[in-house]
Amino acid sequence: MELNEQIKKHRTQMNISQEELAEKIYVTRQSISNWENGKTYPDIHSLLLLSSLFGISLDQLVKGDIEIMKDLIKKEEIEKMNRYGSIYTVMLIATVVSAVPLFMWLGVWAFIPWGIIWAISLYFAFKLEKIKKDNDVQTYKEIVAFSEGKRLDDIQKQREIGKRPYQRILLAIGSALITFAVCVLIGFLMHIFLN
Repeated sequence: MELNEQIKKHRTQMNISQEELAEKIYVTRQSISNWENGKTYPDIHSLLLLSSLFGISLDQLVKGDIEIMKDLIKKEEIEKMNRYGSIYTVMLIATVVSAVPLFMWLGVWAFIPWGIIWAISLYFAFKLEKIKKDNDVQTYKEIVAFSEGKRLDDIQKQREIGKRPYQRILLAIGSALITFAVCVLIGFLMHIFLN
């Protein structure tokens, strides 16, 4: 139940008017009306007075709104992760595909445009890593579940946490091999075209 509904429900259960409630917590009747209609939210002092007056915990009073806010934040994080992931994928492909043509056409000067493309892809890689760290998602299964707006249960989460060191090792080895292959290819192409 949302906060505005909670305030209205508890006020009517106490059988008091908006004006009487306003007097008890030192605000105007208009403030109570705005809270009950969901136009504004009470400040923390008013929330404490309301929870005390209604005889319920602050957590019970605002629980519904907290869940709604968590869902909104989670949706924003998922959208951000998906957007950054798409941009990163495109930029990473552009980095790999553009290397050979740029070095063929521009020679050593290709490092400038290629470096810019690489820097942009690296920027979005860091943005993705921050989102993953903030939401504690590291393994492939955790990332897929998060991007679909789901959470793993405790057992699945513990299994995935156990996999994290192995996946990091595989990622490091894979990255090293790809980097080595790209460097060899670039060196080979530079050797061919500069001689």
